[in-house]
Amino acid sequence: MRDCVFCRIARGEAPASIVYQDERVVAFRDLNPKAPVHVLVIPREHYTSIMELPEEGRLLECLLLAIKEVARATGVQGGFRSVVNCGARGGQTVGHLHFHVLGGRFMRWPPG
Repeated sequence: MRDCVFCRIARGEAPASIVYQDERVVAFRDLNPKAPVHVLVIPREHYTSIMELPEEGRLLECLLLAIKEVARATGVQGGFRSVVNCGARGGQTVGHLHFHVLGGRFMRWPPG
């Protein structure tokens, strides 16, 4: 998608503070952080939400392994939260699948 801001970040056409990247995944710092560490992990390929993920393949595994690498790179591997919002009613504000990695402080429950 040419006009998707996350696709533009994945292609290197929009600025972002990249924390991790590989051939399938890009992780970058959120511009409006909700915790001392707030990183977004996205697939390079455009999927609007988790509901569009292909059933075959390893994309979900790649995303989860990237979250693990982000936790290590940001020093929160001892405790963090990973969240994926799905659809407007689920709190998704950008129409590109993304996982939030939040850490650097105590995470309370319930989160909403």
